[in-house]
Amino acid sequence: MQTISSPLSLAKLKKLAAARFGNLVKAVVDVEKKIMAIDADLHADEEAALLTAGSKQNDLWGINLYPEFFGTEDFVEFDSMINLRPSVHNLSRGVENPDIQNKIFAIVATFITP
Repeated sequence: MQTISSPLSLAKLKKLAAARFGNLVKAVVDVEKKIMAIDADLHADEEAALLTAGSKQNDLWGINLYPEFFGTEDFVEFDSMINLRPSVHNLSRGVENPDIQNKIFAIVATFITP
């Protein structure tokens, strides 16, 4: 697992995917600090690392990155148990708020480069 705050190449992301799950890399995005924790078995592990580093729970969202779909809408998947947050009206494993989705897309776009 690693926390990234600077760009990561698509080639490196593909290697991470191949080494762990084959086709995806799990990530947790802090939409306020604009950082991501990536490459763990569980989103909860990435979430815990970011919380330990000072992130706030409501700023963290779990996603999956599919390197083979880079540049398409299927590159980022909003699906994680950590996203279930009735207290902020997110009642699914997805990210229901379009503003938060857009923040996540922007952060991912700054970190994953061709």
